Amino acid sequence: MAERLNYCWRLFGTGLSFFLFGAVGILIWGLLFPLFEPFLGRSETKTRRSRRLMQGIFRVYMDFMHLIGILNYQVQGRRELLAADGNLVVANHPCLLDIVFLISQIPNATCIVKPALISNPFMRIPIRAMGYIYAEDPELLVTRCAEELNAGSSLIIFPEGTRTTPGKPIKFQRGAAAIALQAEARLLPVTIGCHPTTLTKREKWYQIPEKRFTLSLYVGDHMRLTPVSEHSCRSQMTRQLTRQLEAYFIEQLAQHGKS
Repeated sequence: MAERLNYCWRLFGTGLSFFLFGAVGILIWGLLFPLFEPFLGRSETKTRRSRRLMQGIFRVYMDFMHLIGILNYQVQGRRELLAADGNLVVANHPCLLDIVFLISQIPNATCIVKPALISNPFMRIPIRAMGYIYAEDPELLVTRCAEELNAGSSLIIFPEGTRTTPGKPIKFQRGAAAIALQAEARLLPVTIGCHPTTLTKREKWYQIPEKRFTLSLYVGDHMRLTPVSEHSCRSQMTRQLTRQLEAYFIEQLAQHGKS
């Protein structure tokens, strides 16, 4: 009986959490933020303060979900590296909450968003305020990402391009490697675990696990990149780095538990 009540409570709490995510997001970014935006400063100062605000909101959201018994979360490894500017944060993507968890831990985080979101009146304001990156053209997107990294932003990217399908091997696209090489970035690998699995690509929000799930971040050391010279074959180096990243995450997931 107690287990059934706990399950029903977590199902209700999950629905409530997603409702609040949307409702509070509209309230803050659609109504309140435009009123306070003029007081955030100009250009880079406003961008940093907006990102700090988003970090705080997402941290409160994670704490709320923990408080009502939906999830636990933990950060392990070189967690202090997350606070540094200019990281290209590369992560696997097992769960819908991955980006929320990462941004809650990174003060000056930016990410790539779909260009279509810029036409959404409620999304346009935060996307522009926080300098999130969008572009239809892949080459322009890589260039913009490199510019953000060189300006000191920490860019979060999921090389899989979408959430992992449980039980299937990870397969990375080349975008993360292309950005890393063009920017000569400090590549910071972060392994995300979700146990038991939930909020995956094939699951609805109401298909919750039998018990509270745990999200974990394992922060690795910076990966060394081979500088690209004028005699280097960039496409070959991109493929090699992509394979290197895949091998790294396969090993890390084996060590820290499959997500």
